[in-house]
Amino acid sequence: MATPNKKKILNDPVYGFITIPTELLFDLVEHPYFQRLRRIKQLGLSEYVYPGALHTRFHHALGAMHLMGQAMSTLQSKGHFISSEECEAAQIAILLHDVGHGPFSHVLECCLLDDVPHEQISLMLMHDLNRQFGGALSLAIRMFEGTYERPFFHQLISSQLDMDRMDYLNRDGYYTGVAEGAIGAERIIKMLDLVDDQLVVEAKGILSVENFLNARRLMYWQVYLHKTSICCESMMIQILRRARFLSRQEGVESVFASDVFRLFLRDSISMQDFQTNRMYLDAFTKLDDFDVWTCVKQGASHPDPIFSQLCQMLLNRKLFKIMLSTEPFAGELLTQLEKQLRQTGMPEDWLSYFLVEGQATNAAYLPSGDRIAIKLKGGNVIDIADASDLSNIQVLTNIVRRYYVCWARNFVE
Repeated sequence: MATPNKKKILNDPVYGFITIPTELLFDLVEHPYFQRLRRIKQLGLSEYVYPGALHTRFHHALGAMHLMGQAMSTLQSKGHFISSEECEAAQIAILLHDVGHGPFSHVLECCLLDDVPHEQISLMLMHDLNRQFGGALSLAIRMFEGTYERPFFHQLISSQLDMDRMDYLNRDGYYTGVAEGAIGAERIIKMLDLVDDQLVVEAKGILSVENFLNARRLMYWQVYLHKTSICCESMMIQILRRARFLSRQEGVESVFASDVFRLFLRDSISMQDFQTNRMYLDAFTKLDDFDVWTCVKQGASHPDPIFSQLCQMLLNRKLFKIMLSTEPFAGELLTQLEKQLRQTGMPEDWLSYFLVEGQATNAAYLPSGDRIAIKLKGGNVIDIADASDLSNIQVLTNIVRRYYVCWARNFVE
């Protein structure tokens, strides 16, 4: 019987035709762990702001794999020896870098798991796949962890200028329609080079790197930390918080949830639980956005008034009002808002669900601290901050932080 052709070509709206270049990569894309990413949106609740933001982590991972292939070709063309095994391993590592994301990513991490970062779950799933594929992922795992002796591979997977960021800025900009996300990834990749197995950018790529850093900053303000997205996430967190509370009470009507989602509502699951009880990892690999939305849809008619009210508000886009600040809010403001809510007749035990304060960063995009190195024409390597004409280059690389308070304006006169 003829062997099926596993070197598939896909039509990607951002890059055009992209190829899955090896049989192993094809088999990993076909694996249920990776197919689950079709059912997890890349930008969570950003569609409440940008209706086109419906792309998935499946899209993003394939795009990052494509860019990694381009980076390998560029470095090889400049005389650096990279074996076919290393090329494949680098593409495997970037393909699977987000396989540990749960539904709504950072919302889930903060309120359904006990301090279990998605990177650690990704690594656990990669080890599990390595067992299933007879050790074929060992090199990719070393690159992902940063233990491989050629550090530039890890830099391409996770650094200030990695293929992950290259793809998500381009892709998120494309699907939201925010043109500032366009970064010219292909030009930056063409400028990549190596010095002592460390990743550098040729001096003629400085402007492209500046554009990349500026795009990243603008995408924070316009997309990742958009006030309406923060508001929607806050509401979803309160929904899940109430669902957990109800799931753990005796004598109240249970929250409707799929078997795998109920496990995460009922139990407090730590990293150690994941490592010692296979049940939790198996359940996690079946969990996606649809589990959460089904719970929210059914929750809209639940007899618990807090839970049903929150679910109805999010489903029908009756969103909280939100205020943002670069500084923490004064206590007087929160006291005044509590007073307003009480005056509408809101019971005291509702307040913590309908008046929420916090601070927003986006953990998926935290800078790693690695510098972006520029190779000058004479061969010297200097930091982008020293090579750039931009006086605010350090500001561009900083993570953006916003303090917020949001409350149910439907209850406020």
